Amino acid sequence: MVGQRAQHQPVSLLLLIRLCLLHLRASGQPHLTTDSPVEEVVSIQGVRGGSVELACSSGPAPLLVLWSFTPLGSLVPRPVAITDGAMSKVEAVASALGVVSLRNSSLVLEELREGARGHFLCQVLHVASGQLHTTYSHLMLAVLVPVSKPQVRLSNPSPVEGASVVATCAVREGTEPVTFAWQHQASRGLGEALVGVTEPLFQLDPVNRTHLGWYMCSARNSVNRLSSEGAFLDVIYGPDKPVITVEPLGLTEEGFWASEKEEVTLSCLAASNPPSHYVWLRDHTQVHTGPTYVITRAGRAHTGLYTCLARNSYLDTRTQTTVQLTIYYPPEGQPSCAVLPSPGAVTLLCTWPGGLPPAQLQWEGPQGPGPTAPSNITWSHAATQLPSGSVFTCTGQHPALAPSALCTVMLWEPLGRPTCWSTATMGDQFIMLSCEWPGGEPPATLSWLDEQQQPLGSSSSSMAVHLLQAQEDLAGREFTCRGSHLLRTRDPHCHLRLEAPQLDVAEPRVSVFEGGDAWLECSLRQGTPPAQLLWLGPQQQQVEPGTLGFMLHPERTQLRLGIRDADPTRHRGTYQCVAHNAVGNSSRSVLLEVLRYPAPPNVTIRRLTYGRHRREVQLQWAIAGPGNLTGFLVQRKASSLGPGAGAWEIAASDIEPESRGRRLGGLDPGVLYAFRILALNHHTAGHPSEVKIPADPPFSAYPAVLGAAGTGMVVATVASLLVFQYAARHPETFPCLGQLLVPMEQRHQQRGSREDAEAQAGLETPTTTPGLDPAHETTDAPVNVTITVTATP
Repeated sequence: MVGQRAQHQPVSLLLLIRLCLLHLRASGQPHLTTDSPVEEVVSIQGVRGGSVELACSSGPAPLLVLWSFTPLGSLVPRPVAITDGAMSKVEAVASALGVVSLRNSSLVLEELREGARGHFLCQVLHVASGQLHTTYSHLMLAVLVPVSKPQVRLSNPSPVEGASVVATCAVREGTEPVTFAWQHQASRGLGEALVGVTEPLFQLDPVNRTHLGWYMCSARNSVNRLSSEGAFLDVIYGPDKPVITVEPLGLTEEGFWASEKEEVTLSCLAASNPPSHYVWLRDHTQVHTGPTYVITRAGRAHTGLYTCLARNSYLDTRTQTTVQLTIYYPPEGQPSCAVLPSPGAVTLLCTWPGGLPPAQLQWEGPQGPGPTAPSNITWSHAATQLPSGSVFTCTGQHPALAPSALCTVMLWEPLGRPTCWSTATMGDQFIMLSCEWPGGEPPATLSWLDEQQQPLGSSSSSMAVHLLQAQEDLAGREFTCRGSHLLRTRDPHCHLRLEAPQLDVAEPRVSVFEGGDAWLECSLRQGTPPAQLLWLGPQQQQVEPGTLGFMLHPERTQLRLGIRDADPTRHRGTYQCVAHNAVGNSSRSVLLEVLRYPAPPNVTIRRLTYGRHRREVQLQWAIAGPGNLTGFLVQRKASSLGPGAGAWEIAASDIEPESRGRRLGGLDPGVLYAFRILALNHHTAGHPSEVKIPADPPFSAYPAVLGAAGTGMVVATVASLLVFQYAARHPETFPCLGQLLVPMEQRHQQRGSREDAEAQAGLETPTTTPGLDPAHETTDAPVNVTITVTATP
């Protein structure tokens, strides 16, 4: 900003500008003229702490702008700021107005203070038509003060009900006019505006308990609106007469009742402020302090008078209320219904003793309600008048039970006939004869009879049991159980015959191949009492459940024995199925044959040679003769002749029957091994092959000869080329070879030069006929030599 830049300029420059402005008229051109039209005062409002911008009237670019301020109540203006566009200065006294700065020709007041109230004058000097002109702007600034946060003040924060209270809403500052509003909020409710109360104070006279709660006021002016914190008016009153409630609620003529073993809550409430202090008394003995007395599990000893004492500790006032509490308890369990048979009649009995008060019982039958009585009631009927299926209900009612308790009796004859069976006890020392005829009301009467229809022991209801000492002469004897019921005219019965057990086996002879599974089945055909089944092995030892290699599967009257992975040496033989009961025993034998698979064909080793570094061998074999096979087994051992010779060990197994060769590794080069091979047919192994020791692979000289021949031919060729080259360069060393290798043209050149020399010397050269000189014939044309070397491995 311009002002910020100019504030660092020397102050003397601004003083010179002022002095120049004061003497412009005296110094000559241009002349200063004053435009003094009547201007209106512009009113501007600002808020304390805020900012406001005071602007001069618009016009040509000013040469100088001067701001001055006249406070309210004063006639003396004070300079505030001056600027010529390039430099500016703000007077130190302007700090009383706030943070003052210049923005072009406008005066900016930030963090506005109350001292800025007053008249601001802006004087602008500018040039127009060659003359200096001065314009003035008058502004009246009003600084508004926000209303401060109000506070509620109570003349008596804790008055006693009936006194007088004045509430005041105090505001420290704020531009008038200030309006007020009041709000009341109960201690457990929503706020409620107090309609019609707009003054800073109001009076509660007389104050009562409904006035208790929080009071808030709000103050508002043209700037803002603020609300006060709440002030709590605590009205002191009480206690009122206590009110006692009991949960769960049960009313009697004397007071309240509750059920035994349930939780009973006695609550006492006496309106009071401060809250009442409560003390509970039972039969004039203090049992609890507090508004609520909980009996977690009510008992009969909790019956009595309960008094609640309420006390206001502030006013030291007391009130009390007394009630009667009775603990009800029902009779234990449920009503008990029974039918007492008698000759030609049926007596219905219902009892439910105990309880406070006693339970009320009532019979009801097919023809309607019966008699009523507390705790115990009896009702008799003739048996001939009651058909089977008649239902009688005894209902018991008690106030401590929400649903009614009842018991029901239905008279009906048992279905079907009696059922007889026998069991052995005490290690087959006794035989227990049992007879049952379930159902029926009243239950049927049962009794055991011997072969002469003489009773054995006494009669019993629903089920009859008679013990006999076990002995062999009981086999074949028959016993009878006779039943009787008052609603049935004929007496049904059942018979029981004691018999020794008899067995059947599915197959007396069972065959299985070695390694297979076999099942031996044994079933009980008859036997009373029920017999126990067991299997004995070939060594006459009992096969127990969980025995290794055996499985026992009992199924009703059957016992199946399973043999897994049959082995001739362990499982072949005769097995016995044994059954025994208290009157006898029986057994049956089953022969188990474990067959071996046919022997596979013999095997011969065709080839057994070492591989590289003697760490593996290559084995090839062949089979001889017909036969089934499922694979091969290769064995090896260290072939030492001394006492440390090793035993045969498996070198390879799980070899497919189609294979005829196998590479075997993992050998120690320092050990001499022997190998043999066997053919397998399931668990049957054939005769082992002959024992062989691996041989070294045969030596082959053909590759070595070819390699040596090829190397010799290469060496001879190179040597021949070197000799030819030397002979061509030095023909005098090898005359014959030199004549063959020297070119003919060179020979003709030499010959021509000799003839010319002889002619110059006067010599005559004899005429020679070509072709007569063999040497001349071999040098007539150049010789080309081509040597081709072919090496065949």
